[in-house]
Amino acid sequence: MNRRFKQVDVFTTAPFMGNPLAVILDAEGLSGQQMQAIARWTNLSETTFVLPATDPAADYRVRIFTTSEEFLFAGHPTLGTAHALLQSGLRPKTPGMLVQECGVGLVPVRIADDGGLAFHAPPATLAALDAGLMPLLRTALGTATLTESQPPVVVNIGIRWLVVRLDTAAACMAASFSAAAIAELMQRAGSDGVAVYGPHPSGAPADYEVRAVCVENGVMIEDPVTGSANACIARLLASGPDYTVRQGTALGRDGRVTVSYLDGEPWIGGRVVTVIDGSIHR
Repeated sequence: MNRRFKQVDVFTTAPFMGNPLAVILDAEGLSGQQMQAIARWTNLSETTFVLPATDPAADYRVRIFTTSEEFLFAGHPTLGTAHALLQSGLRPKTPGMLVQECGVGLVPVRIADDGGLAFHAPPATLAALDAGLMPLLRTALGTATLTESQPPVVVNIGIRWLVVRLDTAAACMAASFSAAAIAELMQRAGSDGVAVYGPHPSGAPADYEVRAVCVENGVMIEDPVTGSANACIARLLASGPDYTVRQGTALGRDGRVTVSYLDGEPWIGGRVVTVIDGSIHR
């Protein structure tokens, strides 16, 4: 059968400058194995599959697959799926708000008047990095300019990022990642990846620069723009003030993320554009 398909670019207003996502809009009837095969074929960091909601409070349910596994939650797939559904005619049950059902439960997505989207960062658990892993961390980053006043923390929101504060955005850009050390660090710290961030001194072109890396099947991957890593950073920063992020610079991308705190709770926002619109045969 033909299933509606979109490929969208998340956290950007310009095609090819953000983080791509494949969205299968009619996934009912597909098995988990079939979903994994499609995700492996699209060969993107994530592919999402839209299903009818099982919770009456949700507008839809989504399953999120990488090329090798299923995630309970991920950030850019949340915004990209919401955009694809709205563009396809989905009417939210609550005006100005979509509710996504996924592996971590219900995730609200706010719809701004200008078309921007923002998801509510899921609740987090925080665990300080074991001090004995600090030499390995320095090897993994190729830099010793860690911000001593803010120790590294593993933040778990359904996906786990080791969040590392650096002194400056320049230090973030200068990080020279070691794949072997990153892989060992992920295993020993119990994280799905490492996210580093540092402030731009003038607040321009954004308040922070972010980079996020992981190792999959022995290959190190730097993510262009990472909603979940930014959600973990936002949870670590706790309650504001609002700020902006640039990510993907090292890859020739120009991802932009906004973080807003409403009643002390972080919302991770950005724009999405559609690049491919059609169907797949499955």
